[in-house]
Amino acid sequence: MADTTFLTWPFFEEKHRELAEAIETWCCENLPADHSDTDAACIKLVNDLGTAGFLKLTAVDPADPKPLDVRSLCIMRETLARHDGLGDFAFAMQGLGTGAISLFGTPEQQQWLNKTRVGQTLSAFALTEPDSGSDVANIELSAIRDGDDYVLNGEKTWISNGGIAGLYVVFARTGEAPGAKGISAFIVPADTPGLTIEERLDVMAPHPLARLGFKQLRIPAANRIGGAGEGFKISMSVLDVFRCTVGAAALGFARRALEEAVARATTRKLGDGVLADMQMVQGHLAEMAIDIDASALLIYRAAWTKDMGAARVSREAAMAKQFATDQAQQIIDKAVQIHGGEGVRSGNTVEKLYREIRALRIYEGASDVQKIIVARQLLSQEGRNAGTKRTQGHLHKGQAATS
Repeated sequence: MADTTFLTWPFFEEKHRELAEAIETWCCENLPADHSDTDAACIKLVNDLGTAGFLKLTAVDPADPKPLDVRSLCIMRETLARHDGLGDFAFAMQGLGTGAISLFGTPEQQQWLNKTRVGQTLSAFALTEPDSGSDVANIELSAIRDGDDYVLNGEKTWISNGGIAGLYVVFARTGEAPGAKGISAFIVPADTPGLTIEERLDVMAPHPLARLGFKQLRIPAANRIGGAGEGFKISMSVLDVFRCTVGAAALGFARRALEEAVARATTRKLGDGVLADMQMVQGHLAEMAIDIDASALLIYRAAWTKDMGAARVSREAAMAKQFATDQAQQIIDKAVQIHGGEGVRSGNTVEKLYREIRALRIYEGASDVQKIIVARQLLSQEGRNAGTKRTQGHLHKGQAATS
C-alpha cells in the first residue's frame, strides 16, 4: 500500500482526501486495464472514468464554469499512474485536450465539455509538428481566413489520442504577426473533411499516438478559441495548468517502483538473510523515499499556488515537472537494479514502469526546456531587482543633492 501521509500536508482540504480514497478504491477494482488492444482500452477507460464521475474534474462545467482544481488533477494522475500508466493517460488527455476550451472557450464552444466530462467523446491536444516540438512559436500548419471560415493545411505529429479522439484542439499559424503572435487555436471535430490519420505511431509504452494531416480542411471561424493570434498564449496557459500534473503521474510511477523495490528487497534471499539487510540496498531505498517526498512537495506546492489564484505558475510547474520526472526515472532504475534479472523481464511491473516513465521527461516540455523556464524566470527577477536598486540609488542621490 502506497504512503498517503502526504495528504495531511497543509496543501490539501478534506475534499482532496475524500477524492484520494475514492479513486484508490476505483483503481483497485478496475485497474490494470487489458492492454492487448490499446485503442479499445483507452476508449473503455474514458467511458468508465466518465461513468464513475471522475472526468468532471478534467474540464469546467459549462453550466457553472469554476476554475479547475489542479490539486485534484494531480491526486487523480498520481493514483492512476501508480496502478496503470494507461489509466493515467486516458484521464490526462481528457483534461489537456479540452484545456483551451475550459480556459478560453465561449459558452457555445464549452458545450463540447458536456460530452468529454462524461466520457462520451475523447479529446486531443494538437500542438506538436514534425519540425516544431518545444519550439511552439515556429509551428507551420496554416489556417487561412476565407470569409466566415478558416482553411487548414499542414501536419501535426505525436498527437495523443490521435485516431480515436472525437475532438481535436489544433494550433495553427494565422499570420497576424511573426512567431508566437501569429498563432491561433481551433476546435476541429474528428469527422471534419480534410482531417486524415497519416500514421499511427508505436512507442515503447503503447499509447494511442498519431501523425495527423490537414488538407484543405475547412472549419467555421466560430471554431476559433479566443482571439486571432492568441494561440500561443492559450497553449502556454493550458500547459501552465497541466504541466505539474505530469510530475504527479511521474510521482505515481515512482511510488509504485518503491513499493515493488521494498517488496523485492525484503523477500529476495541473499545468503542467510535478504537483500534488505545490505546497507547499500538500504541506501538506495532511502534515496528513493527522499526523492519521492521532495517531488511531492514541489508538485503540490505548484498545484496549491495555482488553486490559490495565481495567474501563472510557470516557474513552480517547471520545477515540479522537471524534478519529479527526472527523479522518477532514477527511482525506477534503482528498482530495476534491485530486482536484478527479473527487473528486465518483459511484463515485470518495474520493467513496465521503466518504459512508461521515459516519455514524461519529453512531452509537455522536455526536462531541459523546464530548466530554461526556471533560469529565465530567475534572471528576469534578478534584472527587476537590479533595476529597482538602480532606481533607489538615483533617488537617494537626488535626495542628498536637495537636502
